[in-house]
Amino acid sequence: MKLGLVAEFDAAHFLPGYNGKCANLHGHTYKVEAVVEGSVGANGFVMDFYDLKKTLSAALADLDHRCLNELLQNPTAETIAQEICRRLKQELESTEIRLVSLKLWEGRNKWVMID
Repeated sequence: MKLGLVAEFDAAHFLPGYNGKCANLHGHTYKVEAVVEGSVGANGFVMDFYDLKKTLSAALADLDHRCLNELLQNPTAETIAQEICRRLKQELESTEIRLVSLKLWEGRNKWVMID
């Protein structure tokens, strides 16, 4: 069974070598939707939403209110999503829960998805 959670964080970035407005430092409110999958356990949960929220928050913790260029060489929406996926998978390693997909919105109407 699948379940999902949405979280947000605010961060700034610039795109090195890009010829356009995004070459300048600017910020976004990012929205992340994580979908996980697992079996329903004896407790009736795949994963408690509280635990999923803690897990996703841990994966996003040091991205919030940061300049993402300090963490990623070229922080495009695609590379940010890949980094969040890597972190979330690492957070889930000790569980039987599997990350199915991750969707990252850069502002309101633009998103990338990994599935």
